[in-house]
Amino acid sequence: MVLKTGGATDPAVPVRRTIPRAEHNVSRSQISENALKVLYRLKKAGYQSHLVGGGVRDLMLGREPKDFDIATDAHPEDIRRLFRNCRLIGRRFRIAHVHFGPEIIEVTTFRGQAAGDEEEGDGLVRSDEGRLLRDNVFGTIEEDAWRRDFTVNALYYNIEDFSITDFVGGVADLEAGTLRLIGDPQLRYREDPVRMLRAVRFAAKLGFRLEGQTERGVYDYGHLLADISPSRLFDESVKLFLSGHAVQSFELMRHYGIFGHLYPDTEEALAHEEHHFPLTLVLRAMENTDARVAEGKPVTPAFLYAALLWEPVRRMAEELLAENPDLSRLNALQAASARMVAQQAQRTAVPKRFSIPMREIWTLQARLQHTSGKRPLRLLTHPRFRAAYDFLLLRAEAGEEKQELAEWWTRFQLMESAEQQRAAQAGAPAEGGRRRRPRRRRRSAASGSRSES
Repeated sequence: MVLKTGGATDPAVPVRRTIPRAEHNVSRSQISENALKVLYRLKKAGYQSHLVGGGVRDLMLGREPKDFDIATDAHPEDIRRLFRNCRLIGRRFRIAHVHFGPEIIEVTTFRGQAAGDEEEGDGLVRSDEGRLLRDNVFGTIEEDAWRRDFTVNALYYNIEDFSITDFVGGVADLEAGTLRLIGDPQLRYREDPVRMLRAVRFAAKLGFRLEGQTERGVYDYGHLLADISPSRLFDESVKLFLSGHAVQSFELMRHYGIFGHLYPDTEEALAHEEHHFPLTLVLRAMENTDARVAEGKPVTPAFLYAALLWEPVRRMAEELLAENPDLSRLNALQAASARMVAQQAQRTAVPKRFSIPMREIWTLQARLQHTSGKRPLRLLTHPRFRAAYDFLLLRAEAGEEKQELAEWWTRFQLMESAEQQRAAQAGAPAEGGRRRRPRRRRRSAASGSRSES
């Protein structure tokens, strides 16, 4: 890291460092054509124009960026005047989205430091707890760098001369594999507690270690996540678990004690279940999800959330059956599912487009127990059958359900119609699940067969 020397008031504060094109590996050929269009049009109009954030970070690491973000001194209204395909979004901080078909280039104005804690109009406004409620204070590129979250996300690629500018020691941290918050972690986590989830996500994605104070803050301030809206926490959970690094994210969240703030019922079940059964189930679901992402296959939060919350649902259904022996397992699962979705909505609000299929996956587990008569044939036509069947396989692999039942349904789907009729008359060897100690084996990426429907 390049540090101030010779009388600096704080010798630990990095100074601005400019890396010329000849000394870094970022090339325009690696940047999206549409991002280049935006960069050059801003430059032509007389504005500063920089690629910033994860795009620069990933390119410097030799990775392919997921998206390309741009920072400029042009204000949001200026950006909208330059691009007819632009939409302004956001209330806390105005952001310009420039649309090129399915690709969106995000353009932000350099953020600045407010003179006080509150300003009139569209300035910076904090809650009593220090959380940022509004952040429309514009400033210089250097101020913008110090307002970003992690040093490795505060690198600027200048389209003017193709250099990279580093104000906060991001290059040194990139080389060291260190994830470091910019500024005081206590203040930054209080400003936006979601930064703790972002720290976990980037650590899992990049394979970086958290710098000491950055790490201690995650341990200390997890309770602040209760101040974040459940809908935003759901969106952050999707980024954590559906970006190809679900297993590492899950393990880090539990390590730092923040998993329980988002999924308290699951955390309680994981802590008390014998043989660590739920941990096996959740990990297998996440391994399969990571494998699908790696293979370019579609994934949906519905299936993964079904796995995340299944153990609390199952336990709740068993309690209902114990209280009312005349209740059917299907009705018990339906009641438990509705209760669990309502409880979880207080932490991460699962949209109905995911919670409805998630509940169907759960309740179909009871219907999959019936392998005789006409019910198996009717169940094959259910729109959620494939996802429910894949969930049954997951439960069998984890040792929660009989392997014979999963194998019966596997064979049943491959039979001709006449064979299915005969198999339905005979039924499966045995119905009803039982718990067995799971085998501590992880599925390989090649073995993932789940259909995320």
